Amino acid sequence: MTQTRTETDSIGSVELPINCLYGIQTERARQNFPITGVPLAQFPSLVSALAMVKSAAAQANGDIGGIDAEKARVIVETCDEIISGQHHDQFVVDVIQGGAGTSTNMNANEVIANIALGKLGYAPGSYAHLHPNDDVNHGQSTNDVYPTAVRLAVLFHAAPLCEALARLQLAFEDRAQAFADIPKVGRTQLQDAVPMSLGAEFKSFAVTVGEDIDRIHEIGKLLTEINLGGTAIGTRVNAEAGYDTRAVAHLARLSGFDLKQASDLIEASSDLGGFVTFSGILKRVAVKLSKICNDLRLLSSGPRAGLGEIVLPAVQAGSSIMPGKVNPVIPEVVNQVCYQVIGNDLTITMAAEAGQLQLNAMEPVVAYNLLNSLTIMVNAIDVLTEKCVTGIRADADRCAALLDNSLVLATALAPHLGYDAAAKIAKQALSSGSSIREVARNSGLLSEQQLTEILSPAAMLAQDISQETKVS
Repeated sequence: MTQTRTETDSIGSVELPINCLYGIQTERARQNFPITGVPLAQFPSLVSALAMVKSAAAQANGDIGGIDAEKARVIVETCDEIISGQHHDQFVVDVIQGGAGTSTNMNANEVIANIALGKLGYAPGSYAHLHPNDDVNHGQSTNDVYPTAVRLAVLFHAAPLCEALARLQLAFEDRAQAFADIPKVGRTQLQDAVPMSLGAEFKSFAVTVGEDIDRIHEIGKLLTEINLGGTAIGTRVNAEAGYDTRAVAHLARLSGFDLKQASDLIEASSDLGGFVTFSGILKRVAVKLSKICNDLRLLSSGPRAGLGEIVLPAVQAGSSIMPGKVNPVIPEVVNQVCYQVIGNDLTITMAAEAGQLQLNAMEPVVAYNLLNSLTIMVNAIDVLTEKCVTGIRADADRCAALLDNSLVLATALAPHLGYDAAAKIAKQALSSGSSIREVARNSGLLSEQQLTEILSPAAMLAQDISQETKVS
């Protein structure tokens, strides 16, 4: 039979596996919240962030004598192990939970306490020698520990997101250069509009991706303002004088972020505006990525009965019944991730709005959705880059044929013939099934040499390059 130990709190007693590193509060939460099946351990950045907060608190308490030096030392040593990736399997509480994150904080307190007890030569649960609440949580509350840790976790994820976007931007820039000399039809409202180059189209993808890298860095700065030291509601209750500034300074050093304490800790304890704004930039990225993927699917549609101007890499069979069919599965999966991120943003918005008085009890669902959005977005962007964009090929002949047979060449004639005359040529070409070039030639309004110069691919690409130069 499995050996157990008994832990007791004000509610009653609970049996635990004798050597497990969590305690009674964690076990109660594990049983109370079988919600997502996603434990804290699934977000290593959050677990490490919690350990950083606990380490900073222990160091600050050690500095001012809030806990004795030996306890502070062993707590810091334990937190270092967790930060390095050890013991994460003991963080078993479901990410979504009632209690404003109290179960998450308790899970961290108990795991750190029990590991530290082992280092001091005591068995798990021997809390008389080092207590999860009195020592590990000294001078703290869930209400300043949890939001601070979530902020750090989001910031840790922001860097990989920016790196993934930068790789995608470079991939689009590479394709833009490769396609620079390929003229094609530019479209507005899904209708033929004006000539452009395929390279310019892909360059626009690169630019819109690159813009958001700067936005993420800017918005991320909002999350460097933390309420650590405010304890329960921002009044610093149960924290010794001088603890808060020391804890924030230690945490800044540990995390590598330029952290600062909020100017009004009571306001910061209930306001989730920083999370809402950061989620908003993730939604913006998702919307733009999804639009790009829509374009890639349209441009590759066919291959013979659609636009077919580009060829996406074939990564898997597209049908169990239609032989040879290949689907744009990579853009499709990225679309779906983007929809999820947009939905997550709505959840975060509603949870932030639901805060009452001096605390927002809905922070766990904010944490879950933000970290989920960041995780799946990085994965999706990397898949889009590696399995799709880098391998895109252009069908130059198809682009040329569509352009030559389209009505967009009438736009190139307008500066030379005037809008009305060019419109008549376009209407006649459409009704007769002839090309713009043929109708313009038969009109006698322009010489053959003029038509050749105006409608040559080189002339149209020169306009394209001119416009790009003006923008840059």
